[in-house]
Amino acid sequence: MDPRPENVALLEKLVAALKARGIVTEEEIALRQSIAERANPATGARMVARAWVDPEWRAFLLRDGTAAAEAMGVSMHGNPPLGVLEDTESVHHLVVCTLCSCYPRAIIGYPPHWYKSAAYRSRAVREPRAVLAEFGTVLPAGMQVRVVDSTADYRWMVLPLRPAGTEGWTEEQLTALVSRDHLVGVSLPNAAQKVSRAA
Repeated sequence: MDPRPENVALLEKLVAALKARGIVTEEEIALRQSIAERANPATGARMVARAWVDPEWRAFLLRDGTAAAEAMGVSMHGNPPLGVLEDTESVHHLVVCTLCSCYPRAIIGYPPHWYKSAAYRSRAVREPRAVLAEFGTVLPAGMQVRVVDSTADYRWMVLPLRPAGTEGWTEEQLTALVSRDHLVGVSLPNAAQKVSRAA
C-alpha cells in the first residue's frame, strides 16, 4: 500500500525543518535509509545459527543483543537496545508490541502486516496459544508461553531452540532454517523445513 499524499507531504516538511535547523543532514538521512533498506531477517537468522554452534557467542548474544548485532556488522546507532529471549524446553517466548509496531528492524527488517494489526497486538496477550495455533505452532500443554512487549525503549528477538536432527549441520545450513516468524516467536524452526525447501 502506497503512503497517503498528505502523509508524504507532512514527512517532507518535517525533514526540511530538521535540515534547516541543523538537526540532521542529507548524508545522515541517506545513511539511515540505506541501513533500513539493507535490514532483513537473514541478519537475525545468522545471529541465531551462530548461537546454536558457539556457546561463547550465545552467552554474548543473551547478555547484550545490541553489542552482538554490532559485532555482526549491523549499525545499531539510533536504535533502542536489543534484548534476546532464549526459548527453553519449558518456556516459549512470543514478541508483540501492544501499542503500535515496535520491532527490531535493524536485524529483522520491516514488520509484517499481521504484526502491526490490532488483532495480533491484543490477542497475543489475551490468548497467545490460540494465536500460535493459527500459525501452526502447537506447544505442549506444560510449556509456559511468555509474551514479551516490544517497546520504543527496548526491542526483542527470540533465540529459538535448535531443532532436533541438526547435529553436525554447518552454521550456513542452520541459518537457512531460521525465518522472521521464528525470530518473533510465532513459529518454530525444524529440520524438515530445510528438507522440504530443497525438495
